[in-house]
Amino acid sequence: MPASKLERRPELDALRGLFLVWMTLTHLPTHFSDFVDNPFGFVSSAEGFVLISALLVGRLMIRETLEDAEGVRVRLWKRTLKVYGYHLVMLGFAFTIAAAFALHTHKAAISNLLDFYLAHPIVAAVGSVLLLYCPPLLDILPMYVTFLFFTPLLLKAAVRFGWKRILLASGSLWLLAQFGLRDLVHNWIVHFTHLQIPLQETGAFNLFAWQAVWIVGLWLGARSAFHQPILRKVPGWVAALCCLACLFFFAVRWNWLGPHLSQQALGMLLDKWQIGSLRVVNLVSFSVVLYWLRKYLMRLVSIEPFITLGKASLHVFCAHIVFVFIGLAFLVRDVGQDVPGPSEQLHGPAAALLIVVTFIGLIAVAIHEVRKRRSARNGSPPPPPSTDLMEPPVHNPQPEQGKLRHAGSAAVEA
Repeated sequence: MPASKLERRPELDALRGLFLVWMTLTHLPTHFSDFVDNPFGFVSSAEGFVLISALLVGRLMIRETLEDAEGVRVRLWKRTLKVYGYHLVMLGFAFTIAAAFALHTHKAAISNLLDFYLAHPIVAAVGSVLLLYCPPLLDILPMYVTFLFFTPLLLKAAVRFGWKRILLASGSLWLLAQFGLRDLVHNWIVHFTHLQIPLQETGAFNLFAWQAVWIVGLWLGARSAFHQPILRKVPGWVAALCCLACLFFFAVRWNWLGPHLSQQALGMLLDKWQIGSLRVVNLVSFSVVLYWLRKYLMRLVSIEPFITLGKASLHVFCAHIVFVFIGLAFLVRDVGQDVPGPSEQLHGPAAALLIVVTFIGLIAVAIHEVRKRRSARNGSPPPPPSTDLMEPPVHNPQPEQGKLRHAGSAAVEA
């Protein structure tokens, strides 16, 4: 008797779409970004998007890893190559159209994003192909390329050894990241490649810290694939403590607790780019609260256009970067010009128009991509489950349920 197939989870697509909307509003150069940048404390769309994407990979791929680890490796590495291709396309756009516009108009907003490339084009071009040089806004896809590349090895190790060792190793790597591991590795890479790329030009994300978000997502996805609860039942007192923690970080975020309990005072402990220790506490508390309220929250977010945006996440993500560059092009400050702060953002009708046009464009991109996939499937055999960061699964029959359940218990044990 075949094992039950994984049911389609449109709410996961909706969550992914919601995080894309949140991310877009944060990146667009409008005054609205001040209100959506870490609005609930020190939790951003980036952590949510990475976690959900990894959860979907683990959910879709852990069963197939039990049966055909080599096939999973090939499929995920093909997917890695595809994401890398999109990264090269975005680099091509930035290094040609955006760079030419910056040089011609002397717009500081775009010139500052590409300053290293404009000063050292050869080193920057070679470094970007090697994922060493990552300009702002263009540093997320390289992170996904890196994590996707290592994912089949992690899933295979999880099947063989269980998740305890992997989670312990991931936690240890995160801890080393808090004490300068990235700097050491960067110095070694510069020495080995002779590419003099400053650390601040290698991307904002500290991959040695952010891998923990990805691996936790893989583990949670593996548990859900075998219908095991992601978390045990959350006791009321635990939920209450997590709510209090979230309220504390919310107050710190909006500077309600004085200068000694502010984001500036706590500094690297709340740092987004290397996932500081207090930020981990905030993320865990926030996640527990959301999980506790999941039945109600899923009903709120499982609507359009979030579902469609989530289904075409890769294309929507790339399109949102183009719209961000368009918005930056309309900022008035020129290179070397000292203009007061409001010129760094669009306000009023200009900001509203940019947001409306952006989301009309993103929805159009998502609808086109979803329709194209649907047309490609009509009249053809069902494809294997896709990992479009990630597309809803369409699974082939599984092996015998008892055998799969026995193997799965080891694969998700933590």
